[in-house]
Amino acid sequence: MLQRMHEKTQDLDASELDTLDRRLLDTCQRGLPIEPHPYRALAKRLDSTEDEILDRLARLHASGVISRVGPVFDHARAGASLLAAVAADDAERDAVAAEINRAPGINHNYLRDAARGYNLWFVMTAPDPAELEARLDALERRIERPILRLPMVESFHIDLAFPLPWSELDRREPDAEPSQTTETFL
Repeated sequence: MLQRMHEKTQDLDASELDTLDRRLLDTCQRGLPIEPHPYRALAKRLDSTEDEILDRLARLHASGVISRVGPVFDHARAGASLLAAVAADDAERDAVAAEINRAPGINHNYLRDAARGYNLWFVMTAPDPAELEARLDALERRIERPILRLPMVESFHIDLAFPLPWSELDRREPDAEPSQTTETFL
């Protein structure tokens, strides 16, 4: 993802994001340049420098404002993928999640309320279906539990880019609790 690493900092409040931070967040949702120096091109578009853009993205990542910067691929065209789930009790959950995260081809892994016992859900990708099965089999042996495999039956495109409600975020009380979700990314 980003070449620069910052120590984990405290969460940022919307009021701590300046105009460049906000323009960067709005711009990065869609339209990150696909070229040898994307951050340089982005900096030029935002009237900044490549170093400033990289530093800000690293700070936003370290503070939890963003989780990643990168492309979203159509896995059906780029190889093979599927949604999978495993059941792990509270005592083993973090260790199992860490082992899943170490597996090749994991692009997200999250905790959900247990549906029939399955509480760790992840997407695994591979260059082809045979390699995907081999990776799942190897992971299943390492975590010593069965993996529920849910291959895609029908593809839907969901555009997750949206305008950020800066005026609403600015009005929110600094001590207000963020809204709760049922998914926690590990």
